[in-house]
Amino acid sequence: MRNRWLVPAGAVAAVLVVAACGSSSSSSGGSGGSGGSSGSSSSSAASAPAASSGATLKTTKIGSATVLTNAKGFTVYWFVPDTSTKSNCNGSCATYWPPVPGPASAGPGVTGQLGTITRSDGSKQATWNGHPLYTYVADTAPGMAKGNGTNLSGGVWHDIVLSGSAAPAPSASSGGGGYGY
Repeated sequence: MRNRWLVPAGAVAAVLVVAACGSSSSSSGGSGGSGGSSGSSSSSAASAPAASSGATLKTTKIGSATVLTNAKGFTVYWFVPDTSTKSNCNGSCATYWPPVPGPASAGPGVTGQLGTITRSDGSKQATWNGHPLYTYVADTAPGMAKGNGTNLSGGVWHDIVLSGSAAPAPSASSGGGGYGY
């Protein structure tokens, strides 16, 4: 029973590390989005100057799938309970599933429509094809997709597969009683 607290404590430590790393991001290229509008995301937008508060989205290969990632190569996820205009992951949920800041720009190979929403705290969050975007604190290195298919924080999480087959979802039966966060 005492070991049950190790997982949340480890996750909190990971959140602090991710927050520290993510808060000092500097944009060294890429492109800027279109302010806060979710208008056209044509390839000509990829040559615009970088937006200081946004993120560049890229792709990486995980297994046989090409998935959407942030600029550091960490898998980007969408949350089933969200809508195209509202994130339903706030508070402690956003601690484990940090929102991708918006506006986002498309790196090489990124397809789909990028946009932004305004979160309940007033911050901007990037969207892809109407899905608010997040990373996952359990993905501790680029190329991981531990959050894919998990049912945590009130709903199911999916990575964004641009081509190929999705990576298999992790086993839900490892360790019993996982009630999410």
